[in-house]
Amino acid sequence: MSDELIKEIDFPDQAALDEQGTEVSKYSKLGYQLLKENRVDEAKEAFSKILLVDENNNYALVGLGDCERKSNNIQKAVDFYNKCLSFHPGNNYALFGLADCYKAQGKFGKAIEIWERYLKIDNYNIAVLTRVADAYRKVKDFQKSRKFYMDVLELEKDNPYALIGLGHLHYDFKDYKSALYYWMCVYEKTESSADIRVLTAIGNCYRNLKNFSQGIKFFDMALSVEPENFYALFGLADCYRGLNQQDKSIIYWNKILDIDPNNKIILTRVGDAYRKLGKYQIAKDFYNRAMSIDFDIYAAIGLALILKDEGCFHECIKQFSDLIRNDPKNYRLYLDLSDCYMKMNDRDKAIDTLKSYSKSGLRSTAISEKLYRLENERRGAV
Repeated sequence: MSDELIKEIDFPDQAALDEQGTEVSKYSKLGYQLLKENRVDEAKEAFSKILLVDENNNYALVGLGDCERKSNNIQKAVDFYNKCLSFHPGNNYALFGLADCYKAQGKFGKAIEIWERYLKIDNYNIAVLTRVADAYRKVKDFQKSRKFYMDVLELEKDNPYALIGLGHLHYDFKDYKSALYYWMCVYEKTESSADIRVLTAIGNCYRNLKNFSQGIKFFDMALSVEPENFYALFGLADCYRGLNQQDKSIIYWNKILDIDPNNKIILTRVGDAYRKLGKYQIAKDFYNRAMSIDFDIYAAIGLALILKDEGCFHECIKQFSDLIRNDPKNYRLYLDLSDCYMKMNDRDKAIDTLKSYSKSGLRSTAISEKLYRLENERRGAV
């Protein structure tokens, strides 16, 4: 390993390294340079040589932890960082690496604990503040997550990671208007070069707010960046579905099927679109394709609804009755079965069907409202 390479390395803690001797300094600088160049095995070799001179050296232990983390050997990385912290409890590089390891393992509580230890040393580190906010979001702690994101924005007004994180936080809690506000802040700063994930996120907000036309605008922008993006295709199809433009929704559902022909959710959505267009045989074909992959409750419902639309009420009643036996908590099945009885002018059985749901201790606003209406109609008919 040439001395020229070593001389070119700019390592920020040169004074601290010099105190530990020429060999330690030499291999520390070299190890970090090799790591930057993604020459992980060579970096490990350099850091390991330091441990022969100083077995508890913090730079070597952190460096080896970074090597293992980069190689996705997360538990080995954890062991190196913890060993470093046992001798150097305030080493912020070890704390940062350890927290990121716990995050990678999905141990968000442990990650938060380590990051908060880090913040006692440096509470102005935006990267750490954002990570803490993300971790609190993962564990569904809205207030703490929002607090840390806002701390970042106090330090850097338009920090995109904090704004995007706040968007995800509010979206997770179904506050779509607030999510839209934060994501639009990011979009307005980047507009012509907006990240496709921001575009689809904004589209999803509009979709959930039932503002389908605006949703289409942003999903179209996303497709112009990445023509086969699943989320953009799904969003467009669902927006056209929301506008009851089934023929257009089919175009985008089928684009997804071109990429993923065995996606039973999409097969069912195509079936729904053709059913609503009155093209029952095509709809049946798509529902049956979905069912041939695996049982799908929505495909089964679609097939039963076609029987109802075709006037095959007895078969339809049998289908829904079987579905209820297998899924007695699904309120939609009772609504559809009740509607089928109404098609046969049997209001009493329609009412009894809805009552059977409530008698089992289950609650549904849609069931209660329909039951109230049918009972009022029956009283008015007497």
